[in-house]
Amino acid sequence: MDKLNEFIKELIIYDYILFGGLLLLFLLFITIGILLRHIKILALLLVLVAFIMLIFGSIFGYIEMHKYLFKNEVTLNSQQKLSFTEAVVVYATLKNSSLRDFKSCKVSATVYRVSGNKIKDYIRKLKPIAKMSIIEENIAIGQEREIKIIIDQFTYGGDYNVSLGADCR
Repeated sequence: MDKLNEFIKELIIYDYILFGGLLLLFLLFITIGILLRHIKILALLLVLVAFIMLIFGSIFGYIEMHKYLFKNEVTLNSQQKLSFTEAVVVYATLKNSSLRDFKSCKVSATVYRVSGNKIKDYIRKLKPIAKMSIIEENIAIGQEREIKIIIDQFTYGGDYNVSLGADCR
């Protein structure tokens, strides 16, 4: 319930426009389906399309819209496994590539094992060894920030890769 409340609090005006437009299209297709109920196959198809559009349009529309509105670039500068403690230090650069200022960005560093086998590497990305996130606030348009993320309790001794990502608002 807390995640739902947090999601609703973080919605912006464009999200409401997207969801409202999809709801209107849903209602339009349902209404047309009801009006054409005598042509059962067409009515059923319209109702099915309405539900698919409502569900998948909401999910993929939200994701793609936020990729466009809050476009950013995270570049890995260097990574270093510390010898005196069980930790990895990741240095990165975060750049605001969008046309709006960011209030906050959650930058995440994920460490996963590598084997050289593409299929195994893809599966291993789904279950990382370690993950750490930090919050950067107030990033202006075009501004770059140097970021340092320390991943504690890193005991893995084999080959690994670090991937970076940012979720900005």
